[in-house]
Amino acid sequence: MTRRASLLLALAAALAPGAAAQEPWTPDRATIERYLGRPYVWGASGMKSFDCSGFLWRVMLDNGVLTKRTTARKYYMSLPRLAKPSAKSELGTIVFFDNFKHVGIVNDRDTFYQAQVHAGTNLSRFDPFWRQKVCGFRAVRR
Repeated sequence: MTRRASLLLALAAALAPGAAAQEPWTPDRATIERYLGRPYVWGASGMKSFDCSGFLWRVMLDNGVLTKRTTARKYYMSLPRLAKPSAKSELGTIVFFDNFKHVGIVNDRDTFYQAQVHAGTNLSRFDPFWRQKVCGFRAVRR
């Protein structure tokens, strides 16, 4: 199935009567990894460069989650809370940093994907620097 066909199917499912957008989102790692190593450019949402919220938006779009391109803070306000605390370490959970000025995608308990100003898109560790900046987690639903 082509990417366009899968996006159209996702849109049709989202617009169907009774579609409650409750299916949990788990992004395809291959999609995320395709964009690693790209430079950070403020306001960019791909394909060659990204800012943090543009990176999140592009990964969601490529995985069939249709949403408006917005800021990290607005993503936090619009996405649902986690259903269970253990979801903080699941692939696809969205992590917010630095008073909701930065956003990333959790990979596992120890790492997350992000578009970082000086390093571009990369897989980073939840080291002490990043752990102290975490200000919230959110879920993505289809």
